[in-house]
Amino acid sequence: MIRLTPFALAASLMAAPAFAAPVDYVFDASHTQILYSYNHMGFSNTYGMFGGFEGKISFDAENPAASKVETEFAITSLATGWPERDKHFLTADFFNAEANPVAKFVSTSIEVTGEKTAKITGDLTLNGVTKPVVLDTVMNQSADHPMMKKPALGFSATASFLRSDFNLGAFAPVVGDEVKILIEIEALKAE
Repeated sequence: MIRLTPFALAASLMAAPAFAAPVDYVFDASHTQILYSYNHMGFSNTYGMFGGFEGKISFDAENPAASKVETEFAITSLATGWPERDKHFLTADFFNAEANPVAKFVSTSIEVTGEKTAKITGDLTLNGVTKPVVLDTVMNQSADHPMMKKPALGFSATASFLRSDFNLGAFAPVVGDEVKILIEIEALKAE
């Protein structure tokens, strides 16, 4: 049996490889968007987006499943390309932006599914209702940003949910209840 003196034990522990701590990244609001679509009476798919919002990723490169993401955005950042629709979507028929001005997403678990893919489950709070949503996520890149000269991450994610689950179901099912979302995120290492 090998016995280590307290000094030898301390020296061996100091020589052991250090585990990297998670690194915080903040969303680059100019390159972060949520696009959404729904079917309109079977005639077309209508699109809109939310943009210019903030969020944070705590990224653990050694154990991605231990990473975390959270964001919130103003409902009034909504843009559909038609001002009258924007105004209607902000009323109590849909987002009720006066009573619920902010949407929020907080991850609760991450299941790594491949070298650059994961399912991020989190609580989405929308229109005063909180429900779990799963984001199918791809890490596009982890590298130094060539213009910002700091570490950066890029992600794309997709998901779908029923708008009626969030009390946004006006005119369903004539206007499609299912909402498909596409999320694009660039995040820079926090200062």
